[in-house]
Amino acid sequence: MDLNTVLEVRDARRRDTWQDGDAWLGGGTYLFSEPQPHIRRLLDLSRMGWEPLRVTAAGDLEIAATCTIAQLSRLPTPAGWTATPLFEQCCRAFLASWKIWNMATVGGNLCNGLPAGPMISLTAALDGVCRLLSRTGAVREVPVAEFVVGAGVKVLRPGELLRSITLPARALAARTAFRQASLYGLGRSGALVIGTLDPVDHSLTVTVTASTVRPIRFWFPPGPGARAVRQAIEEGVEPDEYYDDIHGLPAWRRHMTFRFAEEIRRELTEEAAQ
Repeated sequence: MDLNTVLEVRDARRRDTWQDGDAWLGGGTYLFSEPQPHIRRLLDLSRMGWEPLRVTAAGDLEIAATCTIAQLSRLPTPAGWTATPLFEQCCRAFLASWKIWNMATVGGNLCNGLPAGPMISLTAALDGVCRLLSRTGAVREVPVAEFVVGAGVKVLRPGELLRSITLPARALAARTAFRQASLYGLGRSGALVIGTLDPVDHSLTVTVTASTVRPIRFWFPPGPGARAVRQAIEEGVEPDEYYDDIHGLPAWRRHMTFRFAEEIRRELTEEAAQ
């Protein structure tokens, strides 16, 4: 879609003063998908030269905000990264064609902040931390689970830029379980729940997304029972936090959340004990 209110496209490497009507341009799959009458200037990130995927000396994975879904999907899997099946599972959770995969970015998915954003699901479940840059050069770090605080609502300040998301080595070595539900085949996620079993202390974390307006994480000591998991979700998710749109009613999303959480608990804890 043409954005006929845009008057200028600028190289994001130039440190211009942030103005009302500015927007960062990454892959553009959302920006150009519907009218954006408030936008007057696009700051193009395509020439920033950020390495899409980088393994740090500590074994963490740094994902540049401009990394595309296709690049993430093709990530080689080092030995010991038992959590890497989640990358492909979450990439496949996109309601998108291969053409979108080659343009849409990980950072764009997070910055849209939509409940069904599978890159939010992936990075929140693996203890991801967002690195945010202000126009003055100041840096702050925010856990992905705290970066999105509502449907389309983020903690980004005016002019602030998501630079990267870092996934710690310990999370990448976790055992994982993935569950997703949609009202129809290849449809937008109505519930997406991910479980991780810590490789060190064997604690269980259940991350609820898509069914709720924000990612919500639950931590349990080793070997939690079904009652403990259900009670934690009942107390940790407010009734109005279950999302309501044409892709699923809140009651159905809630039901699927409990069902998936229990399936994940059994898969990661009971089977591991056998």
